[in-house]
Amino acid sequence: MNDEGRNRGSSGDQQQQNQYGTFQGVANYPPPRPPRPQQPQQHRGSMGLPQPSPPPSIPTPQYYQQGYQTVPGYAVADGRPVRDELPCCGIGVGWFLFIIGFFLGAVPWYAGFIILAFSRIDYREKPGYIACSIGAFLATIALLVGLIAKAG
Repeated sequence: MNDEGRNRGSSGDQQQQNQYGTFQGVANYPPPRPPRPQQPQQHRGSMGLPQPSPPPSIPTPQYYQQGYQTVPGYAVADGRPVRDELPCCGIGVGWFLFIIGFFLGAVPWYAGFIILAFSRIDYREKPGYIACSIGAFLATIALLVGLIAKAG
């Protein structure tokens, strides 16, 4: 009886033990029911719904085997070309506006802030535009403090 009890606890035959997979089920779950036989449909006269047609055969597209084909010497990032060097002597427009803002009374800083807020810029020029925004903010505070001190 002890031998039977041990064998009863195992999963049974050797073939079931060797099957692996995600949806195998458990050993004590009942097997699925066999499919029902289909009943013949009754004919309702000569007029009826049209029978479905097979889908049209669509040719498979031809793909490159090595992935994307690029033109040598032309860098592309996010679907748009990337320039190798920055404008304004290589420092970028943002930093150029920031430097010029010290000489032209912070007006270029406001222009840099507007460019940052309302246009798409190169990621390499973003620090210069952020510096312009900070400069414009500090210039606005200095202007307000000066106006309040003058009025008081």
